[in-house]
Amino acid sequence: SSKSAGGGELEGLVREALRLLDVRRLAISVHDACFPADADEDVGRGSPYSRGGLRFVAWARGLGFDVLQLGPQGRTPRDDPSPYRGSIFARSPLSVALAPLADDPAWGGILDRALLDSAIERSRSIPRERVAHEHALVEHERLLAAAWREFEVSPRAGLPALVREARAEHRAALARFEHENRDWLERASVFEALRTEYGHADFRSWSGADGSGIDARLYAPARDRVAMHAGRIREILASNEARVSRLRFEQYVAHAQHERLRRAARDLGMRLYADLQVGFAPEDEWSHPECVLDVYRMGAPPSRTNPEGQPWDYAVLDPDAYDAPAGGAGPVRHLLRRRLDRIFCDFDGVRIDHPHGLVCPFVYDADAEDPGFAVRHGARLFCSPDLEDHPTLARFAIARTADLHAEPRPERWADDWVVRLDEAQVARYSRLFDEIVEAALRHGSGREEIACEVLSTLPYPLRRVLERHGLGRFRVTQKASIADPRDGYRSENASPEDWIMAGNHDTPPVWRVVRDWAESGQTAPRASWLAERLAPAGTRPSDLASRMARDAGLLAHGLFADLFTSPARQVMIFFADVLGIEESYNVPGIRRAENWTLRVPPDYVDLHAARCAGLRALDLPFAFALALRSGPADSGRRRIAEALLARSPAGREALR
Repeated sequence: SSKSAGGGELEGLVREALRLLDVRRLAISVHDACFPADADEDVGRGSPYSRGGLRFVAWARGLGFDVLQLGPQGRTPRDDPSPYRGSIFARSPLSVALAPLADDPAWGGILDRALLDSAIERSRSIPRERVAHEHALVEHERLLAAAWREFEVSPRAGLPALVREARAEHRAALARFEHENRDWLERASVFEALRTEYGHADFRSWSGADGSGIDARLYAPARDRVAMHAGRIREILASNEARVSRLRFEQYVAHAQHERLRRAARDLGMRLYADLQVGFAPEDEWSHPECVLDVYRMGAPPSRTNPEGQPWDYAVLDPDAYDAPAGGAGPVRHLLRRRLDRIFCDFDGVRIDHPHGLVCPFVYDADAEDPGFAVRHGARLFCSPDLEDHPTLARFAIARTADLHAEPRPERWADDWVVRLDEAQVARYSRLFDEIVEAALRHGSGREEIACEVLSTLPYPLRRVLERHGLGRFRVTQKASIADPRDGYRSENASPEDWIMAGNHDTPPVWRVVRDWAESGQTAPRASWLAERLAPAGTRPSDLASRMARDAGLLAHGLFADLFTSPARQVMIFFADVLGIEESYNVPGIRRAENWTLRVPPDYVDLHAARCAGLRALDLPFAFALALRSGPADSGRRRIAEALLARSPAGREALR
């Protein structure tokens, strides 16, 4: 069973299987809030920095995963827990693990354990396999305020010497952290003070005491108002000294705990990947107005996943701010560099969320009364030289009219709206991606540590930019069309540089998909298609297909095995698929209370082992064995496949 995944012999078999299958990265994807917590630290939300979180990372490494893909870690709006709405610099204080502040001598006991125990008691009624965002927010604010107050007091004579030393070390480290991050810390502090003063984060309506609107554009002063704006910033910081001090303390604690996770992951042989979300939080848009194009917003055009499109209401980066007037980097590229430097200091690699937004974003009218209608009638920035309904975009166009598809043109969001570009044009489309690749190389990472979330749409300009840098795309195989041999989601159409996965945080889990196939009559054709790819040489695919059609667990493992037989060298698996969970983490395009609330259950080790015994969770040894059996019939592959099968009684039984 996979419960004993920590055994050295099995780890050796897994390593050999990955080598034979030419898989260079095997990532498990888990967002911060989804991590499990121990019973004596759980207040309704997970954290990778908690004891339970760190133990889960070690468990995943024991299964064979060597990359931990986290989600965006920023502070989210109080009424929207989507990590893709989070801030780009400030970490969410909800990810701070509270128990170490009470129990770990290295933190000098700055949190009273009795206060934490009371919060845990108040959280008992919350199902531990779900995130309770509002509850966790209240508890974290209360407990972090108490920890900050204790941290701020002068060292008391009665404190043990070790406690005084620990606190002194953290004070010195906090001072260094504040100095190194002073720019974004100032802006985050001022924004938080104003958000509290006005009672909301809609900064466009922050009018200021004199009604001048100064607070709405505090970091975009007119030339003759620079001194006035600087004075207002000093006034806000001075009158909110405690609030500012606490925010910086919370950010420091999150930073220090991330460093501990980084060390633990490195000791385990686990790489950490960040998630560079394409959207800005309100505080980032307010903090960097010089980077934002006011008249447009970014969304997702209609696609096979979302036929209506999605008006995300994300800021659009101003093309006029990419470059400085005299040449070199402008404000947009400087901001991206700061983000990337921070990411590659804290992580080994990065997932690029919706890379279209950095190359050819789909934009719509910012002032539209009906954003849904507007996004369906939007256009791609840099790809629209001659649209009558978007004349503003003509001056930003990189593609010329002659570079567009001949009349009749396809839909504006079609991959072949642009059909040709010369190298100079590709270089202009690639300005932000050049920054990403240069940052990775500057920090000692390679192109293989950059994962680009290209899903069903790959516009020609984006394809050329990825080719320029040798970067791949995502292949989400549960969405593959078995009728279209050229479908981009089919595993055989992947390239070595691609990342392949059965699902992700925005899709139904594999276990739900397999059940849906049974209910919609798709089981038999899907089983036949997978069997053609996985049947060992010299056997009849129809035999394996009939077994898969009868056994949903075998069919699901066929879907996983198919990932490892593809040309893609990077595989990513969402935590729900590992654990046999059927509930969706996020259903894109709709607002529902359940979105972003799924967690790793507290009993995941026993649960996974029990489900693997019935092929109802991912049994990696069995998936590897299926993949190895399907390839060349050489003795090395056969020997490892048989050794892995010996570790999976349920898998052996399913193939009997």
